[in-house]
Amino acid sequence: MGLTKQYLRYVASAVFGVIGSQKANIAYVTLRGGEKGRYVAVAACEQVFIWDVRKGEKVLILQGQKHEVTFLCASPDGIHLAVGYEDGAVRIFSLLNGESNVSFNGHKTAVSAMHYDSLGARLVTGSRDTDVIVWDIINECGLYRLRGHKDVITEALFLKDKNILVTSSKDSFVKWWDLDTQHCFKTMVGHRSEVWGMVLLNQENRLLTGSADSELRAWDIDYLQEEKAEGETKVKKGKTLLDDDDEDNKEELDESPEERILSCKKAGSILREARDRVVSLTADAKARVIACHGNDTVLEIFTVLSEEEVQKKMTKKTKKAKKKAAKAQEEAAEEEEAAVPLVERTLKDEILRLTKIKASAKIRWVDCLSCVGGELKVALLLQNNTVETYSLKTSDKTPTANKTSRLTLGGHRTDVRTLAFSSDNLAVLSASGDTVKVWNRSTLQVIRTMVCEYALCSLFVPGDRQIILGTKSGKLQIFELASGSLLETVDAHSGALWSLCLSPDQRGIVTGSADKKVKFWEFELIKDEGSSSGQKRLTLNHTRTLQLEEDILCVKFSPDNRLLAVSLLDCTVKVFYTDTLKFFLSLYGHKLPVLCLDISHDNTLIATGSADRNVKIWGLDFGDCHRSMFAHDDSVMFLQFLPKTHLFFTAGKDKKIKQWDADKFQLVQTLEGHHREVWCLTISPNGDHIAREAEFEEDMAKGDAPVVPGETEGEAAPAAKKTVETVKAAERIMEALEIYREESRKMEEHKYACQNAANKIPPPKPNPILVAFGNVSPSQYVLDVIKKVRSSELEVSLLVLPFPYVPELLRLFNSYIHQGLEVELVCRCLFFLLKIHFGQISSNQMMLSVIDELRTNTVTKVREIRDVMGFNSAALQFLQREIESKEDVMFFTDATGQLEVKKRKRRRRERAILTIA
Repeated sequence: MGLTKQYLRYVASAVFGVIGSQKANIAYVTLRGGEKGRYVAVAACEQVFIWDVRKGEKVLILQGQKHEVTFLCASPDGIHLAVGYEDGAVRIFSLLNGESNVSFNGHKTAVSAMHYDSLGARLVTGSRDTDVIVWDIINECGLYRLRGHKDVITEALFLKDKNILVTSSKDSFVKWWDLDTQHCFKTMVGHRSEVWGMVLLNQENRLLTGSADSELRAWDIDYLQEEKAEGETKVKKGKTLLDDDDEDNKEELDESPEERILSCKKAGSILREARDRVVSLTADAKARVIACHGNDTVLEIFTVLSEEEVQKKMTKKTKKAKKKAAKAQEEAAEEEEAAVPLVERTLKDEILRLTKIKASAKIRWVDCLSCVGGELKVALLLQNNTVETYSLKTSDKTPTANKTSRLTLGGHRTDVRTLAFSSDNLAVLSASGDTVKVWNRSTLQVIRTMVCEYALCSLFVPGDRQIILGTKSGKLQIFELASGSLLETVDAHSGALWSLCLSPDQRGIVTGSADKKVKFWEFELIKDEGSSSGQKRLTLNHTRTLQLEEDILCVKFSPDNRLLAVSLLDCTVKVFYTDTLKFFLSLYGHKLPVLCLDISHDNTLIATGSADRNVKIWGLDFGDCHRSMFAHDDSVMFLQFLPKTHLFFTAGKDKKIKQWDADKFQLVQTLEGHHREVWCLTISPNGDHIAREAEFEEDMAKGDAPVVPGETEGEAAPAAKKTVETVKAAERIMEALEIYREESRKMEEHKYACQNAANKIPPPKPNPILVAFGNVSPSQYVLDVIKKVRSSELEVSLLVLPFPYVPELLRLFNSYIHQGLEVELVCRCLFFLLKIHFGQISSNQMMLSVIDELRTNTVTKVREIRDVMGFNSAALQFLQREIESKEDVMFFTDATGQLEVKKRKRRRRERAILTIA
C-alpha cells in the first residue's frame, strides 16, 4: 500500500489596507470609559476594526469568521457591539476584551438593520429575507419572528416608553407592531417607493422617513391607548379630532384595530437639496440633530427645535405679522380695528436646515454624536475606503463643520489588478488604476505609495530596488523604491500591455500587448542626467520583437529559458523557442481565450486557465493535453505553480482560490473569504505565502439579490432557525434521555430481583458515560446536557426533539423543580414544550396528572424565588442608603456625576481666585 501524499495547508492571516468596507455602516463606540466621539467601529470584510480617530490607528479588532459584516449597532451602555453578518448570524462583542460570548442564528440572508431598546436588554434585527426578529440579550435567546414585509428591511426602531416596534422596508411600507401580541396593528402606505431610513423625533411623537425622492416625510403620532384607559368617552372624543364628519366613518375608526393604540397622520415634509434617494438617515441619541445624504458627497444636517424654542419663534412671527397688519391698516386709513392675523405653525418652524458638509468622496454611511457644550461630531464612511470625521457647534447661528481627522492608512481607492512578491518574501507590490503601493508583509504597513497610470501587470526588478509596471495605455513605468520616484516611462506598445515576465537569467523581461506584439527588453544602467553626482539609473533596452496575428493576453518563459509560451485572443497557446523565436508547439482545446498560464519548475508541464472556466494541463514536450478540469464557476483569472512542485493555484471571478495537484489531477483545497471577484494572485518565492486581491468597490448600480419571503404563514413565528448545531444538541438530549431510560430500567429490575431473592444482589454497573462525568445520577446527567446547550439554540433544539421523548422530559422537569434545580432554565423549557405540544399533551390522560403536579410545583417554587429576589433587592437598597448617609457618597453613575460637579466647582473657584489676583 502506497504512502498518503501530504499537502501544506494555507489559511487566511491578514487583510491589507482596508479602512472600512462599504457593505456595513459606521458607528461611534466607547472604549473603557474613554472620550465620546474618539472611537469608531467599521467593518473590514469579515472583521470589525475599532479606530482611534485622534491617533489614526486601530485599537481593537473583533475577529469574524468567513462571512462578511453587513451591519453594526452599539449598545446604549457603550460596552457591547452587535455585529450582523452576510449569512444572517448576529454576534454580540464585548468592547472591553474584544470577545464574543453571545451569538444568534435566525435569518436566512444578510442582516440589513439592527437596533437596541433603551435598556439594552432586547435587540431587533431585520434582514434581506424580509423577516424581523426580536432577541433577548439577557437570556441569550430569540423571542419571536415578525413576518409581514415583502422586501428588504431597511430600519427597525423600538419605542422607549411603549412596547411597540416600528419597521420600514423597500416594499414602501412602514409597519407598527404591538410586541405584547406580536401583531402588526398599523401599516403606513403613504410612500410611493422604497423607504430607506427613518428616525423618531420630539420624544417619539413624530416619525421622519426618507424615501427614494428628495422629500423627507414627517408623521405625527398620537398615542390613543392612554386616552382609552381614562374612559371610553374620552377615546371617542379624541377620535373625533380627525377630519371626518361622517358618523359611520367615525364608528369604523373607533372599531378599527390600527386606531386602538396610536394614530399616525402626515404632518408635512422637508425638501433635501439632493434629488436622488436617501442612502442613510440617522439622528443623534437625543434626536435633536438629523443627518442624511444621497449618492453624492454632500451630507445635509438638520436641527430639531424644542417646544420652547418653537414657541419663541412663533411669538416672533406673530409680532411681525401684527406689525405688518398695522402698517397695512395705516396705509389703507381704515377706521375699523384690524383683526389679529393668524400665523400657522408648519414643519419648517420645527425642523431647520443647520448646515451641510462636503466630503472628499461619495458618502456611504454616516453616524453622528452630540457632546457636551452643543458640539456635534460626525463620522463619514466614504465609498473610496476612507473615514472622515467632522465637528461643529450646533449653537452657532451659521455653524461650519471642521474636519478633525481622516483615516487614509494604506488602502487603494480603486480595484487592484496586479500583485507581486519581492525576492526576499518581505515586500508585496499592489497596483491599481491610480496608485502603486509597496507593503511590509509582516506588519501590513505601507512602505511606499506612488502615483501611476492604470496598471495591468507588475514585477520587482532583481535586487528589489526598482519595480516595473505595465499599463493599460501600453507603457512601461519604472519606479525607484528608495525615493518613491518615477525613473522613466517607456512607450513600449500601442495597445494595452497585458503581461510581463522576468527572464530566468534575470537580465531582462518580455512583454505581451494587445497590439499583437511580443517584445524583449534588457536591463541597462545609464547615467542619470538629473543627478549631479553622476549616479546611474535603470532603464530598458528593446532588443527583439515577435509579431503575431492576434492580441497577446499572457506571456511566460520556461524556467530553463528555452521556450516562451504566449496565449492569444483566438483561444490558442503558442510556444516558441526563445533564442530563434521559431514556432515549436500550438495548444488547442479551450473554447474561450486563455487568460493565464504557467510552466512547472522542471519544464515538463504547462497549465492554462481560460475564460471558459476550465484549467488544462499539457505536456510541454509534445503538447498533449493530460487532463482538462472544470475549475471555477466563472473565468479563471490567474494561475501559478508553487516553487519546485507540481502544485498550482488558480483564482477566479467566482470569489474562490483553489489549489490543484497537476500529477493526480485533483483539487487539494479551496480558499474562501473573498466577497468580490478575485482579479490577481501572487505566490512568494519560498511558497509559504499567497497574496491575493479582490474587487474592493461594491457596484452601487446593481440591485439587491432577490428576497426569499417567509415560508410559513402568520405574522409571528419562532425566532431561531434549524442548524447543524441545534440538531446535534437535540441528539445529545435524546442520547441522555436514552441513558436515563436504560438506567431506570436497570434499577427497576434490580429492585424487583432484590425483593424476590434471598441473598443481596449487587447493584448494576452504571453507564460508562455517567462514570466519566463523575458518577452523576442519570437525571442529573440529563440536566447537565440541557444546561450545555447554547441559550440561543435551546428552543430550536427542543423543537427538533421527537414527541416520544417529551413525556419523560416533563416528568424529569417535575423532579428538578421540586428539588429547586435550575428552576429558571427548567421553566423556560417547560413553557416552550407546553406551547408547541399542547394538543398532544392535553389529549393524553396519563400526562394530565403530571401537568397538574407541575403547575403546583412551578407556581410554588417560582413564588419562593421571586420572594427571595425581592428580599435581596430591598436589602441591597437599604445597604446603599445606609452607606450613602454615612459616607455622603453616591453609588455608580451618581458618584461619577457628583465627582464631575465637584471638579467643575473647584475649577470655577480656581478661576475666580486667578481673576481677583
